[in-house]
Amino acid sequence: MSTATPEKKYYLLASASLIALLLLCISWEWFLAPLRPGGSWMVLKALPLLIPLRGVLKRDNYTMQWSSMLIWLYFTEGIVRAYSDRIPLSMALACGEVALSMLFFIAIILYLRPLKKAAKALVKAKAAKTAAE
Repeated sequence: MSTATPEKKYYLLASASLIALLLLCISWEWFLAPLRPGGSWMVLKALPLLIPLRGVLKRDNYTMQWSSMLIWLYFTEGIVRAYSDRIPLSMALACGEVALSMLFFIAIILYLRPLKKAAKALVKAKAAKTAAE
């Protein structure tokens, strides 16, 4: 039986989906279905995913919060390319990008939810203590 807490499972899911999205973006534009034969400069779209990777792997809450907004760029690109690309493999990769983006977003939100609740409770307790004084 697994003894991992839900938070750890969400963290692992978020980390795995971010790494998978990074690998998908690189392989898609480099050799699977590049815009130009032999690869394209679009492979550089993977670079912004490297910025939050370290913070996500270290469970930095601030990084997780802003990376949940960054991921929407990849979701949007995936939606646009799923509907506009004419190559079936590229369309499938775009759908994979959408799925991994959503998986990352959902996992991050579920990971951060208990921490946000605890922070709000702490602020409320401090306000009540200040009011009582």
